[in-house]
Amino acid sequence: MEARLKELQAEALLKVEQAEDLKALNDIRVAYLGKKGPITEVLRGMGKLSAEERPVIGQLANDVRAAIQEKLEEKQEKFEKAEVEKKLAAEKVDVTLPGRPVRVGNHHPLTAVIEEIEDLFIGMGYQIAEGPEVETDYYNFEALNLPKSHPARDMQDSFYITEEILLRTQTSTVQPRTMLKHEGKGPVKIICPGKVYRRDNDDATHSHQFMQIEGLVVDENIRMSDLKGTLEVFAKKMFGEDRKIRLRPSFFPFTEPSVEIDVSCMCGGHGCSICKHTGWIEILGAGMVHPNVLEMAGFDSKKYTGFAFGMGPERIAMLKYGIDDIRHFYTNDIRFLKQFKRV
Repeated sequence: MEARLKELQAEALLKVEQAEDLKALNDIRVAYLGKKGPITEVLRGMGKLSAEERPVIGQLANDVRAAIQEKLEEKQEKFEKAEVEKKLAAEKVDVTLPGRPVRVGNHHPLTAVIEEIEDLFIGMGYQIAEGPEVETDYYNFEALNLPKSHPARDMQDSFYITEEILLRTQTSTVQPRTMLKHEGKGPVKIICPGKVYRRDNDDATHSHQFMQIEGLVVDENIRMSDLKGTLEVFAKKMFGEDRKIRLRPSFFPFTEPSVEIDVSCMCGGHGCSICKHTGWIEILGAGMVHPNVLEMAGFDSKKYTGFAFGMGPERIAMLKYGIDDIRHFYTNDIRFLKQFKRV
């Protein structure tokens, strides 16, 4: 039995030495050290040995196992080290090569303009107010002095969900909601940025979905001169200190009197293709808040007055950056967006 164990040790060590990969090494481990291996088989015959021989053979068997296991681990470590070196050689990186540039994002030009407008009006003491995009007919029209029979509704044909629920056509809907929260007490000084929807044919200057920023001021002794002064500051900050504005009579159901606001063109009034050779560019609509709107929101129209204005940030951005098609804002063309990294 002793001779057999020494013979198995020599045989196993030779095979380990000759092994060429980890699979062969594992096969040797199972063959010699497994439960069905020859060493285990030899040990099963220890019952036939005398009491004096058993500890000697048992110790020898343990020494044989340990010798084979040690040789297996040495060879396995050698194979694993060679495998790592092979991978390192195959995956070697030349650290002297220049790194690949990481593409860094930037503000969308429309977002940049909206945030610039918000910062400007916050600096003038305004608060930002928001409301739902899915709105009731009451807040979208009736609370703004547009009853169901009013013909001006046709100018804001929208997407209806039911007869009384629609996608809002203007962020003016936030104005009566905010005034109602004030319970007839001023002052109210807000701007309302948000997305609006109108059934319109998409082209270079129209979109069925666009952004809008409404402004509202309600307090005692608010005059048209306050509106003009506010919008003059806005125009100079957005387009340059040399810009001027003019007010033209217009009509909006929720303001009286109502005006269209034009800003002087960058051509200096000489006329160009941008201003259609008029020297002026229309940028927004405004007016004094209609007494009916104040009364429906719980304000005493004999005590309180106010002004409101509404602008499209897309139009402001188009004029500010010379963009010729409103659809560029919504097509996610990386070539277009990359032009505004410094905005």
